[in-house]
Amino acid sequence: MRLAGKTAFITGAGSGLGRAAAERFAAEGATVVGADIDYEGVRETVERIDGEATAHELDVRDGEAFRDAVDATVDGYGLDILLNNAGVIHDPTPMERLDRATLDRIVDVNAKGVWNGCAAALPHFKDQGSGAIVNTASLAGVIGSPQFSAYSLTKGAVVNLTRAVAAEAGPHGVRVNAVCPGVTETSMPRGDRSDDEWAELASRMAEAYPLGRLGRPEDVANAMLFLASDEADWITGETLVVDGGFSCA
Repeated sequence: MRLAGKTAFITGAGSGLGRAAAERFAAEGATVVGADIDYEGVRETVERIDGEATAHELDVRDGEAFRDAVDATVDGYGLDILLNNAGVIHDPTPMERLDRATLDRIVDVNAKGVWNGCAAALPHFKDQGSGAIVNTASLAGVIGSPQFSAYSLTKGAVVNLTRAVAAEAGPHGVRVNAVCPGVTETSMPRGDRSDDEWAELASRMAEAYPLGRLGRPEDVANAMLFLASDEADWITGETLVVDGGFSCA
């Protein structure tokens, strides 16, 4: 198994991409520590895993709480992989109409949350001379997305933070990469739409993808797994776009 003997700390593990990654990593032998502000959600994820897994309630905006959770993981299991996956989005809004509270929330979760995760894990990774960080960015962080200005801002920040931390941590044996998914079939793009409304919207959006469909959570989880595994041992500072060909169409 590709992650046998390794421990992975995964944020946003209560649903969507984080849940898919937690299940995929566990299936490959990892001990999974799932964290989410939605404690019931992450507990459900852990219950779905056939293997060693535990749940933490965590708001990634709280840097001290993040450090405490990572320190506890190191003490209990060790730490080999950090997946900074927690993120939020805002409704499509013209940039000049986006309110300050929404902007601050998006920045705090999507950008500062990733910063907090890296800052919590890096001392341990540097001490042991190894470790892999995978950050969830977005296609919006590479090409931008109209009316999603704050979301694009923060995901672009994740892409560049990934490069900066990779350059800094590489001499210590630590790899740092990012995945940039296109639209995937999770609760984030669906929002509060009904089944019929979502099916219609998803069908329309899929027409823009050369592979003819939106992403599935497992598509992105597979990319995360690759970057976290020893198969990517000479890859760092990279951004892996997982978008069904959208960006080349």
